[in-house]
Amino acid sequence: MKQFQQVEILLVEDNALDAELTRRALTKGEVVNKLVRLEDGQQALDYLFRRGAYKERDDSLPRLILLDLKMPRVDGLEVVRAIRAEKRTRGIPVVIMTSSEEERDITESYDLGVNGYVVKPVEFGAFGEAVRQVAFYWLAINRAPTH
Repeated sequence: MKQFQQVEILLVEDNALDAELTRRALTKGEVVNKLVRLEDGQQALDYLFRRGAYKERDDSLPRLILLDLKMPRVDGLEVVRAIRAEKRTRGIPVVIMTSSEEERDITESYDLGVNGYVVKPVEFGAFGEAVRQVAFYWLAINRAPTH
């Protein structure tokens, strides 16, 4: 009998509506069984590196990080820098999901090592489909090394 595997996606999104739309899309698409939502880059770093309010959490890592760029306290690019600087976290797929279409944001994101850059569609149906496709690719199709 195959043992049930918990699949975690870390969603770092300061906009409550975008976070809820993402949660609904993932639930509807039956893509994930654990979604952790954090509201800013500082929370994301604390969560990933088990600091502050998250120092007692288990040491598991998410299978995928969906990351907004423009957030309070610590922005998405700083989060990517920190993730890629640590051996333990550098292999986690990071997909930027943002409203920014600025070429400098796209270029800098890829220069820092993101795995994808998705501009959030304005229309809910298109937004939900984009989220489902991203998650499906990284969780079901892509092969990642086991840690």
